[in-house]
Amino acid sequence: MSPRTDTPPAATAVRRFGRAQRWVHRTTAALTGLCVLTAACLYVPQLAQLVGRRGLVVTVHEWSGLLLPVPVLAGLASRAFRVDLGRLNRFGPHDRTWLRAALRRDKRPSSRPAGKFNAGQKLYAAWIAGATLVMLGTGLLMWFTHLTPLVWRTSVTFVHDWLALTLGIVLAGHIGMALADPEARRGMRTGSVRREWAEREHPLWRP
Repeated sequence: MSPRTDTPPAATAVRRFGRAQRWVHRTTAALTGLCVLTAACLYVPQLAQLVGRRGLVVTVHEWSGLLLPVPVLAGLASRAFRVDLGRLNRFGPHDRTWLRAALRRDKRPSSRPAGKFNAGQKLYAAWIAGATLVMLGTGLLMWFTHLTPLVWRTSVTFVHDWLALTLGIVLAGHIGMALADPEARRGMRTGSVRREWAEREHPLWRP
């Protein structure tokens, strides 16, 4: 059987993600996509008419949102996943250099030093984690309406809806960047990337 063409040769391959990291990413992506899709069916009249069965859509939306933190919590059993979380949560001087270059739209690899994760990926991970917790909290208050007075529910609904819109825009940007970098997608899909890409895009990373 011939090897897959999207897998780098062993001599030039660098292991980037293990099975646990890829499983967490895929499962979280699937649950997030389900949340976004069902939310669109609830708030866009054309989609609501097309899909129908609003009660079922609401139930799927609620449970997919409730399960959203589960993949990350399960991934904590993996040491490799915990190490990557530590890397995402640690900012250094090189990250400030990367951000300044990004603000100047300087795309030269030499001006954007990065470890295993660059500063943009760290900021995205921190933002998405915080947004998920806020969405989960506000969603629970909207689900159990008897827990709070009407004025609280109105405020919670406002925060939930507008944060959901912002989340959709940020996710679209994340997907767009992933589509523009096939090697990064290959790393998340197969676990390995080409050594030349790793040295160019993440020069401070020592696999």
